[in-house]
Amino acid sequence: MPTGLLILLIVTFLILFSGIFTVKQQTVAIIERLGRFESIRRPGLQFKIPLIDRIAGRLSMKIQQLDVIVETKTLDDVFVHLKVSVQFLILPEKAYEAFYKLQNPYEQINAYVFDVVRAEVPKMKLDDVFVRKDDIAIAIKHELEEAMNTYGYGIIKALVTDIDPDAKVKAAMNHINAAERQKVAAEYEAEAERIRIVARAKAEAESKRLQGQGIADQRREIAKGLEESVDVLNRVGINSIEASSLILVTQHYDTLQAIGERTASNLILMPNSPSAASDMLSQMITSFAASQKLGEEMSSEQPIKING
Repeated sequence: MPTGLLILLIVTFLILFSGIFTVKQQTVAIIERLGRFESIRRPGLQFKIPLIDRIAGRLSMKIQQLDVIVETKTLDDVFVHLKVSVQFLILPEKAYEAFYKLQNPYEQINAYVFDVVRAEVPKMKLDDVFVRKDDIAIAIKHELEEAMNTYGYGIIKALVTDIDPDAKVKAAMNHINAAERQKVAAEYEAEAERIRIVARAKAEAESKRLQGQGIADQRREIAKGLEESVDVLNRVGINSIEASSLILVTQHYDTLQAIGERTASNLILMPNSPSAASDMLSQMITSFAASQKLGEEMSSEQPIKING
């Protein structure tokens, strides 16, 4: 076979082979014929006319995400950075519009996100931006859907993924939050102290009540003991006056003994001489006798009758 014929066959084979191509899954190929749109080829083995048709481009049909960071000012004059994540895809039935109508879809989406964020956020205070971030995301998605569907792009989701105020503002917010928590803690601590005071007061009142009851019971028993002691002394020939005086003197010495047993006591009993007990006994007998005599005289007096 002549060399020229062999070369011609090889060149013909290569030209024909160049008309065979494949399209990957979740991808479409745009075919142009002599510079004009011809067709859209789907995934699989495809054919085109060599030297006439060409693959103008390929479009991914997968969901894509574009992150946009926007700096804007809130209603209370705080500058804040918002990170907005836009998830989008090319609509299969509008691959032509997606390929030919937009030079750079990413810049187009970026511009719309900036426009919506800078229109919505200045209407809100900083705290409202955190609370209503979903409202901002819904507004972005609505605006993008209206604009990008015309160009063959479908908006899946718009998310406000980060809100970053100035560092000084964040420090002030943290300080306010800490102060608020300290205030709540102080209120709880004061309430707990009030409960402890009330509990102590109730316990002290109960203690005083029981202590008073104990003292009353003690004095009642002492009175019973004195009564029994007087009865015993009366049976041995000692009258009531002498018996009462003797019991009081005995209690006086018991008190002195109790004071002497407490070495750390600073109590001083005045007067406290050896003759003090004898004098006290004489004085009590004289006093009791005078009281008894006065009682007898008053009982013997007759009432005065007044005639009308």
